[in-house]
Amino acid sequence: MTGHDDLHLEIADAMAEVAASLRAPIDLDETLAVITRVAADTVPGIVDASISITTKEGRIQTLAPTGPTVIRADHLQYELGEGPCLEAAVEEPVVAVNDLAADPRWPDFGPKAAALGFGSQVAFQFRAVPHVRGALNLYATEPNSIDQDAIQLGSMFAGQVALAMGWARQDQTMTEALATRNVIGQAVGIVMERYHLDSDRAFAFLTRLSQTSNTKLNAIAAALVRQVNEKSHS
Repeated sequence: MTGHDDLHLEIADAMAEVAASLRAPIDLDETLAVITRVAADTVPGIVDASISITTKEGRIQTLAPTGPTVIRADHLQYELGEGPCLEAAVEEPVVAVNDLAADPRWPDFGPKAAALGFGSQVAFQFRAVPHVRGALNLYATEPNSIDQDAIQLGSMFAGQVALAMGWARQDQTMTEALATRNVIGQAVGIVMERYHLDSDRAFAFLTRLSQTSNTKLNAIAAALVRQVNEKSHS
């Protein structure tokens, strides 16, 4: 088995672990902690991760940090009013910086982040429930650690954060949660049968499809179930 195959298996296992934490009803804090930990463990070059959340009042805070140093790095950005996580949270979908110490975009934050031991960083914007917008922040110790693989995988984990926020929204009734879980369960069964996958990988497949098509997971599941039902009655 090649190293590339090993990476694919590692990614599949990681996404399955995250997917398992997203099954309703969820503990949001626990689920977000799983996402940041798995992201830090899986994305090449990344050593720490966190989530920056903005509110309709304009406040911003860090959730699910993987360590104390990343908390300090996030808070430096909030205090200084500059940095990748702030720009991603309010403006750009993806903000990557390959040399924090020297990047001219953030002359105050960059050197301070480098002094904390971070060489590069990438932040991914996500949007969830009304008035919730934020960024998944991934930090690397070495400069030039943010390659295309890191960006592709990181965006998948950012989608998982948005999904978790959506599942935990305060105004979702238990009936809605159970209905969503039921249709997703049916779709998981269809994917398992069609592609010969176990349940975790089938769920991870659906979440990846949801993110790459920019379509809600329950809509993907409902369309798949409807398609199968229509074929069975035709």
